[in-house]
Amino acid sequence: MIVCDLRDAARYYSISPLLAQALMWIEKHKDDEFKVGSIKLDGDSGITVNMQEVAMLPREKSCLEAHRKFIDIHVPLKGEETMGWAPVKALRNQLKPYDPDADFELYGDAAHSMLDIRVGQIAIFYPEDAHAPNIGIGNHRKLCVKVPVD
Repeated sequence: MIVCDLRDAARYYSISPLLAQALMWIEKHKDDEFKVGSIKLDGDSGITVNMQEVAMLPREKSCLEAHRKFIDIHVPLKGEETMGWAPVKALRNQLKPYDPDADFELYGDAAHSMLDIRVGQIAIFYPEDAHAPNIGIGNHRKLCVKVPVD
């Protein structure tokens, strides 16, 4: 997991060409007007950008999710977002088994750490990172960029 200021994201380009492509796209387009929905980036990268307007949840109603085929990059555009984190290997209370078509599994374990992600910051979660997004009060706007694991 990586949490950083978007201005420092270039430090992580060397991890993966697809991650670099996604981070560069976010830096270039973070201030664009978006409509709720999904777009696929040009080419055959497999990168998808999901623009979301989300109702926040109280911490006690949040669940940890994990993915195996994609890295998630969460980018708050309006409002702070709190996110829970835990290593997938430590989780024992699986609520929804892994669905390979949706690349999604859900856990009822408590998060090991809570992170406040502000506008101008990003949170990157790898397949080994379970995360509980959208914790807070009210609504917020965000990007969730799905980057294939290469």
